[in-house]
Formats: sequence, C-alpha cells, structure tokens
Amino acid sequence: MSTKVPQNNTDHEIDLFLISKSIGRFFDRINTAIFRSIQFLIRNWIIVVTLLLFGFGLGWYFDSSKKSFQNQIVVSPNFGSVDYLYSKIDLIDSKINAGDTIFLKNVVGISHPKAIKKIEIKPISDAFKFVEDREPNFELIKLMADEGDINKILIDNVVSKNYTYHTISFISTELVNEKDFIEPLLKYLNSSEYFDSAQKIGYNSMKQQIAQNDTIIAQIDNVLSGFSNTVKNTNKNDKLVYYNENTQLNDLIKTKQYLVVEQGRNRLKLLSFDKTIKEINSTLNIKNTKSLNGKLKFIFPVLFLFLFLFLNFLFKFYKKQLLKEKLIEP
Repeated sequence: MSTKVPQNNTDHEIDLFLISKSIGRFFDRINTAIFRSIQFLIRNWIIVVTLLLFGFGLGWYFDSSKKSFQNQIVVSPNFGSVDYLYSKIDLIDSKINAGDTIFLKNVVGISHPKAIKKIEIKPISDAFKFVEDREPNFELIKLMADEGDINKILIDNVVSKNYTYHTISFISTELVNEKDFIEPLLKYLNSSEYFDSAQKIGYNSMKQQIAQNDTIIAQIDNVLSGFSNTVKNTNKNDKLVYYNENTQLNDLIKTKQYLVVEQGRNRLKLLSFDKTIKEINSTLNIKNTKSLNGKLKFIFPVLFLFLFLFLNFLFKFYKKQLLKEKLIEP
C-alpha cells in the first residue's frame, strides 16, 4: 500500500506541470498574436488611417442625410371610441407600409406623406386611475390577478385599452409641425359621423348633469341652512334638544360631499368632451437615436478596419494552405 502513494503523487505533479506548461504556451501564443497584429498595423498604418477616415466621413454623410425624428401625441378617446381610434391608427400604418401616399395626402390630409415612416399607438398605463371610484374595474383587476401575473394584466388589451390616455407615436424623416401633420391627423381621427353625434349628446348631457348637480347642492345647502337656523332658535329658548342618529342629516352631508367631488371630475371631463379624440399635448421632433441612427460615423470605421484585417487573414490562410499543398504533391 505504501509503495503506491509516492507513485500517485509523482503522476499528480507531472499532470500539474503539463497543465501549467500548456497554459504558459497558450498565453505566449496570445502575446505573439497581439505583437504581430501591432506590427501589421504599424506596417500598414497608411491604409489603416485611410480606412478609418473614409469610414468616419462616409458614416457622417449617411448620418446627416438620413434623419429620423420621433414624435408623440397624447390623446384621450371619449365616448367609447378607443377601438375606433386603434383601428384608424392601424389603417394609417398599413397605408404607410404600402406606400399609399395618395390616401395619406387626400384622405388623412398630411401634406408631406413620404416623411412619415411608421405610426403606432400605445396606452399610458395608469392602473390607479383605472380603478379610481370604479368598483367594477377594481373587481376585474382582482379577478384577473388571481389567474396570472399582475404586470401582464395591466398591459393586456382588455385592461390597457380602457386607460384614459394613449400615446400616438410616429417617425418622420424631416421636422414636423402642428399645422402640416398634427392638425390634419386629429381632424381625420375626429371625422366619424357616429362619434360626432355621440360627442354632441355626451357634451350636452355632461353640461346638464353639472347644472343638475349644482341645483341639488344648492337645495342641500338650503336644507342645512334651515336646520342651522332651527338649532340657533332652539338654543335661544334654552330648550334641550336630542337628535336621533338615524336622521337624514348625515346622509345629506355625505351626498353633498360626493356631489362636490363629482362636480370637480365632471368639469374636468367637460374640457375634453368638445372632441371625440381630444389632444392633451404633443412632443415633436425628438431626434431618434435608436438602432443605428446617428451612429454610422462610428460603426463604419470599425467595420472597414475589421474587413481589412479579415481579408488579410484569409489571404495569409490561403497562401499557407497553398504552400502545404505544393509540399504534399510528389
């Protein structure tokens, strides 16, 4: 037993020596490759500098000529027009992809249709506003949350399309302005006869509701004022009065509080009820830096240098294999 242990230790030491030697050779090859690459670049520095300058200049030209801008319009679809709005944006996007500039110019009204490259619409996630004072919406969220991930549910079409605000985004190849792009687009989106009628009815109904609530609040104030005067007269007569908790006084006060809050919401709604698709705000001409936009002046020099090194490697590889083939031939 004892005679085998030294043999195993010796084998183990030999293995470690071979591994360390192999690792050393590997790093030596890397150092040699780096050194030869530096030598190659120094020998061909004129070509390298020329390629870098040419690539930078060419990339700068393409970056300057190929402009791209991101534009966003935040809108609020009213009177149940969410699906209508999404279908209209999808239609415009399909016409852009098809290159139908006649439709975009004559029907939508965009004066420079070729400048528009893509358009899409997405909801602005606002779960708190979605469930605010809306018990059915809150119950819907709870029910759906029991069956899946809450984050996925909040962006699901069933939920997200019912958010108050939505963002229309489109990419343009030139600077846009309100008159030539935004106003025609919103006019086209508000050109439905059905929703025009719905808008007029909804607007007048909201005004009537506000007026009616004001009347009810005034009546409640009169009742409370009369009750207050009764209490004052009772105190003057030095008579002790007991009030039952079941009286409708607390209900009146709660009703007034509810109506006051509702009036505030209704007046805010009235601001956007003058149109079916109401523009909230717009942000135009944001320089698009996504993907390769604006980066070609840095990408082209690296690409040209890589191609030069790769072609040189292929040339050397071909010469080496050709030499081996000649040595093999009898």
